[in-house]
Amino acid sequence: MFSRFRHIVVEGPIGAGKTSLARKLAAFLDAELILENADENPFLPRFYEDRRRYALPAQLFFLVARVEQSRKLNQGELFSPARVADFMLEKDLLFAKTILDDAEFRLYRQLYEGMKPPAAAPDLVIYLQAKSSALMERIKRRGRAYERQLNESYVAEISTAYSEFFYHYDASPLLIVNSENLNFADKEADFELLLRRIKDMRGTREFFNMGA
Repeated sequence: MFSRFRHIVVEGPIGAGKTSLARKLAAFLDAELILENADENPFLPRFYEDRRRYALPAQLFFLVARVEQSRKLNQGELFSPARVADFMLEKDLLFAKTILDDAEFRLYRQLYEGMKPPAAAPDLVIYLQAKSSALMERIKRRGRAYERQLNESYVAEISTAYSEFFYHYDASPLLIVNSENLNFADKEADFELLLRRIKDMRGTREFFNMGA
């Protein structure tokens, strides 16, 4: 059913549901699950409290961790089973450009370009999008203590950056999903709809949108 999609990436702004969907897809496909594990970043709680002070160390921690993950993936590329990830390395530049000042971003970009390993593009990227109000509702519902500092203006800023990034993205087949009225983690019917949509993909950029 999904033999042409051995490497699937689920992406989207905070609160979009990318990790939940990645887990569900990996279980369904009996695939290796690769998570960004944001909770392991010791600078993230401090970043949400003081963005200006902790933006650079938070981004550098993510960069080092994701580069290491990418290298390990590349080493096992020929012998690996199907894999599903909830991040792509390129999105680090998206965050960095949004939260760093100009001098910090120039430094970060130099480090990024020097560290990123060569890697094959995913066979499919699923981009989950939703209005910032819906994202905020989900963030509050999951109740992570360090996310209590988040406000809708920041979430909207990141969501806009994602939209701009994927507007220009053409490295892989892309399925853009409006997830506002879909719950892939808890509603099996929604998940099955998505599976059929993936199976029926023929183009390199397609959309999946469910009305209210």
